[in-house]
Amino acid sequence: MAPVILELRTRPWAQVSVLSTAQHRNLTAPLLSFFGIPVDHDLDAMRPDQGLPELTGRLLPRIAAILHAEQPELVIGQGDTTTVMATAMACFYGHVAFAHVEAGLRTGDLQHPFPEEFNRLIAAKVATVNFAPTRAARANLLREGADPAGIFMTGNTVIDALLWTSKRARKLPFPIAPGGRVLLMTLHRRESFGAPVRGVLSAIRRLVASNPDLSVIYPVHPNPQVSRPAHELLGGVPRVHLCPPLDYPEMIAVMQRADIVLTDSGGIQEEAPALGKPVLVTRETTERPEAVHEGVARLIGTDPDRIVEEVQRLLDDKQAYAAMARGASPYGDGQAARRIADVLQRRRSRAEPQSAEPAYA
Repeated sequence: MAPVILELRTRPWAQVSVLSTAQHRNLTAPLLSFFGIPVDHDLDAMRPDQGLPELTGRLLPRIAAILHAEQPELVIGQGDTTTVMATAMACFYGHVAFAHVEAGLRTGDLQHPFPEEFNRLIAAKVATVNFAPTRAARANLLREGADPAGIFMTGNTVIDALLWTSKRARKLPFPIAPGGRVLLMTLHRRESFGAPVRGVLSAIRRLVASNPDLSVIYPVHPNPQVSRPAHELLGGVPRVHLCPPLDYPEMIAVMQRADIVLTDSGGIQEEAPALGKPVLVTRETTERPEAVHEGVARLIGTDPDRIVEEVQRLLDDKQAYAAMARGASPYGDGQAARRIADVLQRRRSRAEPQSAEPAYA
């Protein structure tokens, strides 16, 4: 969302107010600082170990109160978090126009990823404007009955932020031996809690043991369902660097240095291919199939034997590695935020909608 906020602040017709629910304060605070974005409303909604019903129940009335006080012409939310779903619902209840950025991503399975697939369905359903990052995302929205006049294909602002940040990325937070190979790993999906998480972690132990030149950088998600087994199975393992979540510039620096990315994250499936990094996705489904179709990402699930096999193949087979490390990104050209602001400007001036043809191709 940062590129959209920064772009809108260059437009004289736009007054931008930023609301943070603080669903993940330790992740958002460094980002806001890096991009120079102050928060106008902080809901401080998180509580230790709270469940989704409790979080949603806390978010809805607090967001509704801000909407009542601010009386915004439009609210913009991005992605598929519980925050975005609750904001879309609050806008619907309050008859406030809602614009969904990164709209139309689908796996077709409500349980995978959970609860994100449900969240983004709700957000798109109530949105007045849907900004789809790709042709496939736009097609998903049309199949679901979204108004074609309210769908605009823009590319994803993730790529805007990535290209901007990659020119300013910081040094690596860990020393890596010259000539050594690096695997960047992230793991946080709720549907992977329990045995799947432990399976992925056991695969990492095996890979490090059998590849003396391999280092693993693993920013550990703060959820205890992830952090406890991570430190139990990987704590103290040589060349496995466990750390708290990295700030965004550090994460991009690590991604630039990495040879392979192993992840269940959505955004990283877009970022890593743009940097020429092969992506192995520890999920059974993905809402970002474009990278898989392009051959720069592969769905491999959480079975430890499969993970070891797929990572080892990229470590050993230069041709297989080169086929995935092509720097191909189907997700944007770095101009999504400008396109989004242009659409909103035309909407505000009551111009005719221009969605018969995609705004971005």
